[in-house]
Amino acid sequence: MALVFSSCGLGAVMNLGALKTYVSYSDKKFLACKKSKIVASNQGTKTTASDSALVATEPLTKEDLIAFFSSGCKPKEMWRIGTEHEKIGFDVKTLRPITYEQITALLNGISERFDWDKVMETGTIIGLKQGMQSISLERGGQLELSGAALETLHQTYDELQSHLYQVKTIGEDLGIGFLGIGYEPKSSLEDATIVRKTRYDIIQDCFDRTGSGPDMGLKTCTVQVNLDYSSETDMIRKFRASLALQPIATALFANSPFSNGKPNGFLSLRSHTWIDIDKRRTGMIPFVFNDSFGFERYVEYALDVPMFFLHRNKSYLDCRGMTFRDFMSRKISHLSHEQPTINDWETHIGTIWPEVRLKRYLEMRGADGGSREMLCALPAFWVGLLYDEESLQTVLDMIADWTTEEREMLRTQVPVSGLKTMFRDGPLKHVAEDVLKLAKDGLERRNYKETGFLDAVAEVAITGVTPAEKLLNLYSGYWGQSVDPLFHEMQY
Repeated sequence: MALVFSSCGLGAVMNLGALKTYVSYSDKKFLACKKSKIVASNQGTKTTASDSALVATEPLTKEDLIAFFSSGCKPKEMWRIGTEHEKIGFDVKTLRPITYEQITALLNGISERFDWDKVMETGTIIGLKQGMQSISLERGGQLELSGAALETLHQTYDELQSHLYQVKTIGEDLGIGFLGIGYEPKSSLEDATIVRKTRYDIIQDCFDRTGSGPDMGLKTCTVQVNLDYSSETDMIRKFRASLALQPIATALFANSPFSNGKPNGFLSLRSHTWIDIDKRRTGMIPFVFNDSFGFERYVEYALDVPMFFLHRNKSYLDCRGMTFRDFMSRKISHLSHEQPTINDWETHIGTIWPEVRLKRYLEMRGADGGSREMLCALPAFWVGLLYDEESLQTVLDMIADWTTEEREMLRTQVPVSGLKTMFRDGPLKHVAEDVLKLAKDGLERRNYKETGFLDAVAEVAITGVTPAEKLLNLYSGYWGQSVDPLFHEMQY
């Protein structure tokens, strides 16, 4: 059975309704063990008998948590591509963020005209589901498509085209447009549309206490791709390669240079905002490069990350910062009556946001949202690098002597200077060109005629000019130092 991917930004914990059942060739007994299947209907979606969660009859163990990840292993012929992308909506007359009423009208319109099932919460539409695809809302009202698990990039392209056609068709009737950019460029935080849900409020309250800032998730947009692994060893190799190269992707796809109607000093403000957000659950997680890394080490990491909430009986219970390790030990008095389940574990790991995230697949998290071409280029980039053994090994050889300090420097500096970031003996542009060549070679060996999907990002690598710098040049020149023309230039 192919993976069905859920949403992965803040929405990964906000949108658990469009979910999934996984079966692994390597650990089928996992689904029949003492814990629950990985299903959910937290937002009111209907489930079948086969979807219903099993009641836990024995205490959850660390071995069960490790088995959760190992059950994601798949033979190469079952590897798939799951792409997710967010869009910022705006009123075409005023250029202001769309209201929640407009979002509701849009979702209802797509549902009725294009036969999507509505996802409801307390009588309010908060998303859509159709087959293996889901449409959900991020905290600031951004519209996200979580795509199906697909075999080729041509299918990814068709999925994107169909989705944007539907959104544009309904949006035009409502006077709504959508931007392909990484950060809302014009409005203030006070103007943002906030999707109010209990789980959002719990997370934001935690961020406020840790000083993460009020704009977390309100104005950012990303494109991500989820890719499979065949074994623990394969996961380790892909995790290391993708994590080391994630700043390269951030540079190539940098596309968020404006905020509050003017340049903000960054090429990827979206990427920069994650640097100071709860370092316990974000960043470059250097232990991935240690000899001891594997499923168990990631479990140990996640066990000590504070939890946000539990979902019980259509309600959310505030975990008040206890760790999952505390939860399993039943040390926390106000939740000591709750027995941990695998569903709780899946919810918890969805609240951890490193630059690459491990679920039952690997999730690439470093890129800004962008144009149609760039939305397709991101999965092409990573598929070419990670799904081809020769390219993957070449990347591992390339990064073998990169130090923790160098990787961290790239993570913090790239959002500011992009491909001009100095790395060892020259600008990062030279590394990006080499990496793009490996991605192209990997796609060619897949023999699906997919290399054309890299054209847009290859131009960035060759010229060294990121999408953000193109926008800044327009702002300083033809646009007359106004971001208003951007809404036409970057509208889907």
